[in-house]
Amino acid sequence: MKRVDARGLTCPLPVIEAKKALRKMDEGQLEVVVDNIISLQNLEKMAEQTGLSYSTETGDDGYVIRIFAKTKKSRSSPLPALGKTVVVISSELMGGGDPDLGAILMKAFLFALSEQDQDPDKILLYNSGVKLAVEGSDSLADLQKMEKRGTEILSCGVCLDFYQLTEKVKVGRISNMYELVQSQTDAGRIIRL
Repeated sequence: MKRVDARGLTCPLPVIEAKKALRKMDEGQLEVVVDNIISLQNLEKMAEQTGLSYSTETGDDGYVIRIFAKTKKSRSSPLPALGKTVVVISSELMGGGDPDLGAILMKAFLFALSEQDQDPDKILLYNSGVKLAVEGSDSLADLQKMEKRGTEILSCGVCLDFYQLTEKVKVGRISNMYELVQSQTDAGRIIRL
């Protein structure tokens, strides 16, 4: 068994440290200790996405996740398919001019995107772009429509926390910077707003 103490580390460091430790293991158990629920959830997502089983518990030290490593060969993931489209949105506004116009343009963009013959594989929301995925957003219905058809919508957890919107997310799921970067690295095409 190997142990990583990730208490006090901010996103995405707990996930990165866990991945580093797993790379050095052929098999066995990796125990990661974190001090907040978001870090625990990010580690759970990482384990699920890499096909590894895990268990969690709450202890005196904080949250503990035990990830059960497999052989390196079985951990390797296939190469991403060419042509995946990822839309990256960093603001609830489109463009740098008038804020009212920017809101209108963003709503129009997401509506037009939802009406395309082919949906993007992922939509990544960070900074004030996370405001598009919460209750009250003018673009919520368009994002929900694309999600129902298979588009994965990821919102930066640190950004949601900064704007105090974590509890108001109505579409997609909360993610972390490591996964947002990995999604862009694996993409065939990136549309950046």
